[in-house]
Amino acid sequence: MKRMHVHVAVEDLTQSIGFYSALFDAKPSVVKPDYAKWMLDDPRVNFAISTRGRQPGLDHLGIQVEDQAELHEVYARLRRAGGTVIEQGATSCCYAKSEKSWIDDPAGISWETFHTTGESIDYGDGSGERIARVAHTKACCAPPVTPGAAAPTNERGVT
Repeated sequence: MKRMHVHVAVEDLTQSIGFYSALFDAKPSVVKPDYAKWMLDDPRVNFAISTRGRQPGLDHLGIQVEDQAELHEVYARLRRAGGTVIEQGATSCCYAKSEKSWIDDPAGISWETFHTTGESIDYGDGSGERIARVAHTKACCAPPVTPGAAAPTNERGVT
């Protein structure tokens, strides 16, 4: 069975672990100095946070599979979806060994498809991710800021 993957870049890992632990009503299954991960069954998601992103916010989305057959099925879907598929292959990333490929959706959001094959003692060098994917700024929902325009405020008038 496939599992949705969400990776969010954060500034303060400790604060974010507290927030997401309360939100999910669960402690992370993996905690490292620069990374934390929750493997949730309700909803079925691999939710990860790290301080390794370019800027806070959505880093990428993904589909995690449980075996090679599912991986080949998802790889076929990537090819049908169109766009450039970056086949990273066997790699170490996020303290895990895996095989993965990447694609950007039409909005510029990076999607990772992967099968985890084991644990790794380090985060990984990030070489495939640097080449392959990090969510693009155009994927962000914030409206563009016009020079000289006032910053948007919330309902309490706070910027």
